[in-house]
Amino acid sequence: MEGVSEASVNLTTEKLSVQYDPDEVSPHDMEEKVERTGYSVRRSEAVFDVTGMTCAACANRVEKKLNKLPGVSEASVNLAMERATVHYLDGEVSVEDMEQAVDKLGYGLTERTGEETVDPREKEQRKKGWQLLISALLTLPLVWTMVSHFGFLSFLWSPEVLMNPWVQLGIATPVQFIIGSTFYRSAYKSLRSGSANMDVLVALGTSAAYFYSLYFVLTGNTSEGLYFETSAVIITLILLGKWFEAKAKGRTSRAIKSLLSLKAETALVERGGEVTEIKSEEVQVGDVVHVKPGARVPVDGEVMDGRSSVDESMLTGESIPVEKDKGDPVIGATVNGNGRIRMRATRVGKDTALSQIVRVVEEAQGGKAEIQRLADRVSGVFVPIVIGIALLTFLAWIIFVEPGALEAALLPTIAILVIACPCALGLATPTSIMAGSGRAAENGVLFKGGQYLESTGAVETILLDKTGTITKGEPAVTDIVPALDWTEQELLKHAAGAEQSSEHALAQAIVQEAVQKNITLQRASSFEAIPGKGVLAVTGAGTVAVGTNAWLAERRVEGIPEGSESEKMEAEGKTVMGVAVNDRFAGWIAVADTVKETSRRAVERMQAAGLEVVMITGDNEKTAHAIAAEVGIDRVIARVLPEQKSSEVTRLQREGRRVAMVGDGINDAPALATADIGMAVGTGTDIAMEAADITLMRGDLNSAADAVLMSRATMKNIKENLFFAFVYNSVGIPIAAIGLLAPWVAGAAMAFSSVSVVLNALRLQRMKIS
Repeated sequence: MEGVSEASVNLTTEKLSVQYDPDEVSPHDMEEKVERTGYSVRRSEAVFDVTGMTCAACANRVEKKLNKLPGVSEASVNLAMERATVHYLDGEVSVEDMEQAVDKLGYGLTERTGEETVDPREKEQRKKGWQLLISALLTLPLVWTMVSHFGFLSFLWSPEVLMNPWVQLGIATPVQFIIGSTFYRSAYKSLRSGSANMDVLVALGTSAAYFYSLYFVLTGNTSEGLYFETSAVIITLILLGKWFEAKAKGRTSRAIKSLLSLKAETALVERGGEVTEIKSEEVQVGDVVHVKPGARVPVDGEVMDGRSSVDESMLTGESIPVEKDKGDPVIGATVNGNGRIRMRATRVGKDTALSQIVRVVEEAQGGKAEIQRLADRVSGVFVPIVIGIALLTFLAWIIFVEPGALEAALLPTIAILVIACPCALGLATPTSIMAGSGRAAENGVLFKGGQYLESTGAVETILLDKTGTITKGEPAVTDIVPALDWTEQELLKHAAGAEQSSEHALAQAIVQEAVQKNITLQRASSFEAIPGKGVLAVTGAGTVAVGTNAWLAERRVEGIPEGSESEKMEAEGKTVMGVAVNDRFAGWIAVADTVKETSRRAVERMQAAGLEVVMITGDNEKTAHAIAAEVGIDRVIARVLPEQKSSEVTRLQREGRRVAMVGDGINDAPALATADIGMAVGTGTDIAMEAADITLMRGDLNSAADAVLMSRATMKNIKENLFFAFVYNSVGIPIAAIGLLAPWVAGAAMAFSSVSVVLNALRLQRMKIS
């Protein structure tokens, strides 16, 4: 491998030692190379809260520093969430190494462990609020003196004491060096590490205004204009923007907060022969938990005793409570009905279904979309370029425009430094990702990463598995057609009585239909299952045969009609079984895997969105086309084995199509992994969900359409934000350079740009996608 000078493997310790050139190859590249050979690399993941970041340049610097550490395979820093995710090789680098490396840059890095609150920055936000309040109170008198000089506001009274230059200096100094110390510290640390962030621009701009004014106060030449109010107003407006931004960013994590609010605070656990109330976090696997009527289930588990109905709408979106009996699984955060149950805890803490959902949403919100790479590259060089433009502007004014006029040259220079802060650029993508993935989660769509939220909207073809995805995956009786002299109830009673002893899914569907219609069944005295043909049983009515028409004819059953009723039902994709009592034909019962009520509408929405919808199934052509016609799908791929499903996905990709696959079973896992986007129905198997990029928690095919539409809306929102951020700077800098923008107005515009980007992203939270 290029860049690797030596590599050796120790079979005993299962370790690979590599000498390499970090400028030519990264640990991540080497890991991918090893995994392509069919082996896996053991790696760990750590998630950190990052403090002290103010713009995209800060996030880039932290990310680059972490990625350069030996043993770190990949690090990603999210500015909006102020969070870093690091994948690293155990034994090569430690969490302490990462924290120390970032600390040297001037930022704080704290590992997240357990189940912290969603927003650990609330204390910092309160601090910003107090700083803003104090800064505003000190700045107001300076602004008062400024506006009183405006001709149209000359009627305003201004206390004489506020016009004293020394009083203005006394008011402006704490704003500049106490409230504004955060900008100086950040700027110093940034410059010390060999780069520049937005705080460098703020520190330069406000310092220029402050020290310009200080010079004239100290020399007694106060006939020149003083600009203490300019530096103070800029700092106050930036703090105001940061405060609004923090509040708005807090709203983008609404989805996670609402999920965490579902968690039960306490649990009733059997300890030492008594039932004790403890915190739900303290429940251990194997504990026996009591759940009262109306209470939330504290952890995942299995019912030991009792019966009840449980509201699982938070997980599945299904409004009808699910009946729970002994041996049935129950999920933490769902709501118990009227019954009292005892359950054994099977998954607790971070392993519960709710915690896993929260983790998936957090990972999606913290993920970095590819489009963000462009913004990161631009912001990485933006600050030095702006400083260069500001310097050229200063020289142009003092040499050519108004030779020797320091004040005239200083004001546009300050305005450029302040208005060009790249905050909006750094927030454009992550805030939209946070809001979009959060809104999707509220609608039961879990993206496993920001990259999937970005790429799902580009899908052109969507493959839908039939069983369990389009259909309910549970056979049900669709038709009961009695022969002459027989009633539907009699026909169903005899058929269900014969099928009681059968384990076949079709037999269970007939029995279930009889139970739902309150038909009393008699146990058969003898039972025989004939593979591929049917069942033969002896009941109180005599010998009952239930099976194929060919088998009944083979048994010389009398009275089988020669009409096309049976063929018509088979043409509709139904499995038709004839019933005979004492070798006399009694009628037909048709069973089919019924289509979900929402499937047709979901297919219509996908087609309206421009997607080619294809049904793929291992079922026969006749049944497949019947189901496809029912939901409005034109293209069907039938009789495919699990491995062939994956091949079909690959074939479509070779045609240049971006393909999404929606499935729910183990047999769908290879295709889900092969597709550009894999969507697993949440009611399906764990293997399918593990292989997928998106989990559809509600088991409703509409969620697949929601995922595509949410992705497109999010990408549109990101492009709007990036457009605004680029246009804002490209228009604002020239206006400031020609002197048409006062520095304090530039500060207000800079603060507004960040807030507007976040507010635009928040529009996604009001989007109606279902």
